[in-house]
Amino acid sequence: MTRIAFILALLFTAPWEAAEIVEVKDRGPVDLAPFSCQDVTRSSVIGRVCYDSESRRMLVQRHAVYQQYCDVPQDARDALLNAPSMGRYFKIAIEAGGRDDEAPYGCRPDKAPSYQ
Repeated sequence: MTRIAFILALLFTAPWEAAEIVEVKDRGPVDLAPFSCQDVTRSSVIGRVCYDSESRRMLVQRHAVYQQYCDVPQDARDALLNAPSMGRYFKIAIEAGGRDDEAPYGCRPDKAPSYQ
């Protein structure tokens, strides 16, 4: 009985770090370990925003699909999260046209990390 109690104590006191990997459009699987993620409940368009301040990468989950944006300043991420209409702000300030060559934070192959 003492062994079971000891094993249970170890299980419940050990740090649990579950890896979360998401599928990102045009990128493949991305481990969210370096990202700080925030679930969004007040937008019908955006479900989650994940940001890596070191690499300035942002993942945005829109309609259940993750997309990656590069060289995003933390101020732009904060403005998105605090915008009265997150979908409208995203469309105008982050996506801006929807094509990587026009988007201010589009990830070109030479800018996108491998995350491997």
